[in-house]
Amino acid sequence: MLGRISEVSSLPQRSTVRKKKKPAPKRKKRGFFRTLFRVFMVCFILVIAAGGWLYFAPSAKNTRFLIADTLITTQHRHWAKYIIGEEELKHRVSDYTKRFEEMGDEVDTHEIKPEPVKEAEHTPLVQIEEVTGSGYSGYVMIVNDPKKVRLGVPGKIGSGEKVSSMVARTGAIAGVNGGGFADPNWKGNGFKPIGLVISQGKLFYNGLGGKKSTQIVGIDKEGKMVAGNYTLDQLSKMGVQEAVSFQPRIIVNGKGQIKNAAEGWGIAPRTAMGQREDGALIFVVIDGRQPGYSIGANLYDVQQIMLKHGAVIAANLDGGSSTVLVKDNEIVNKPSSQYGERYLPTAFLVFDDPENAKIKNIWEGLDPSKIDAGKKRSQ
Repeated sequence: MLGRISEVSSLPQRSTVRKKKKPAPKRKKRGFFRTLFRVFMVCFILVIAAGGWLYFAPSAKNTRFLIADTLITTQHRHWAKYIIGEEELKHRVSDYTKRFEEMGDEVDTHEIKPEPVKEAEHTPLVQIEEVTGSGYSGYVMIVNDPKKVRLGVPGKIGSGEKVSSMVARTGAIAGVNGGGFADPNWKGNGFKPIGLVISQGKLFYNGLGGKKSTQIVGIDKEGKMVAGNYTLDQLSKMGVQEAVSFQPRIIVNGKGQIKNAAEGWGIAPRTAMGQREDGALIFVVIDGRQPGYSIGANLYDVQQIMLKHGAVIAANLDGGSSTVLVKDNEIVNKPSSQYGERYLPTAFLVFDDPENAKIKNIWEGLDPSKIDAGKKRSQ
């Protein structure tokens, strides 16, 4: 009996022991936080080490400049001073400006030699292909007849216009963004171009002020692409029909002007225009600022894409959040702005029948110095 009583009385004791094991999850919770803390410390140490390497290691110089150059192309340009210092930032911007001007000085001697079209062949006016590279994705649009391109401008006073809207309004079959514009605090209305705007052989806008020349990207009456430093008088004598002001010219007489990626002016969305020897125009549109899809390209990348496609002349156009390619009333690429397309002052448009394109001078009678670039859009 005593043995049986002893056994019975011992059962509750075993049960009590089991209940005391319940606090175990607290140890697991403490272990989780310990692991999280260690991961945080490792990341913190790596960040400190990377920062030390970036700011002090001689081998990181090119990386510092790449980051700074990329920031310079964005609305956060002033952040670049935290990477390379304010004096170096000023020097770098000044150096780029000087080099870009020099890249437009060489006399362009290229001639276009259109290939005869065989009766049995039917080459589309516009051909688009995807292009990819290290960190970037985008498109190359070939326009096989350069004489079917016109420079589009906004349809209303006081506001720029989206390229997709210009294409739809004018009946164009394709379009890409054109020249730059005054953009105070990156909130500009897109109505005040920088430099010159020429459409259908007429001077639509002259914002040169006291300057005698500007870097032009455009097409003459024969369909030959024009890019480089020119005065208004020179442009008139050359018979330039469609043009905007922008820089730099990246290819001249079949030679690339940018030596390597380090001189490529950072990574960003890009738009550029070039021409093959047979007269076909090449538009390169590279998306950017979208991790997981496309970070962007530097100007050396764009230059190499142009050379690969046979360009004998090429020049940079406005990029960043302005970069857009439209075909058949659809946006082909992925603009980097979270708001979609920007309102712009100019676009290169492609028409099946350009002679019937209705493009009016929206700036006629306006004083460029009195245009408010930051005024709210009227549309």
